Amino acid sequence: MSLFEFNSQVPSVGKKSYIFDSADVIGNVTIGECCFIGPGARIRGDYGKIVIGDKTSIEDNCVIHARPNEECWIGKYVTVGHGSVIHNAKIKDWAVIGMNAVVSDYSEIGEWSVIAEGCVVKNNQKIPSEKIAVGIPAKIVADTTKDYKKQWTHFKEIYATLAEKTYREQLKKIDIQ
Repeated sequence: MSLFEFNSQVPSVGKKSYIFDSADVIGNVTIGECCFIGPGARIRGDYGKIVIGDKTSIEDNCVIHARPNEECWIGKYVTVGHGSVIHNAKIKDWAVIGMNAVVSDYSEIGEWSVIAEGCVVKNNQKIPSEKIAVGIPAKIVADTTKDYKKQWTHFKEIYATLAEKTYREQLKKIDIQ
């Protein structure tokens, strides 16, 4: 993993979290327990603070950043899909951010809400708990269901297990001769 001190700020990472070597975690960043930080992710707490809760998955090539002296906060059991950008936002527990979505400054995503793939949550936009939003800009189209929550609870546990155990035991870098 690539952890960087910046301006005397050192990232704090939960013992059972897994960060790929190609991911960068810079400065004022706190990552909880059993988090999965995928290849190519950039979590940059250079002039703002970033907090990521337990069992959260930040998948491949995500970018997370905060404004100067402000905070980007991501709760527990959150899934941030491949290629997403989260900037100076608040994402509450159990939310799902779809692949290549953008969650912009001062926006807030409620518990168990879903931001669809490619969706853009604009500046200051609030998505209430248990809602599904799609489009550019984000528009609420449905509620999350019990079946959806059951399915995604399972997926979130898979990623936590990948972080805590599977990647530590089974991922091995190889050199081609």
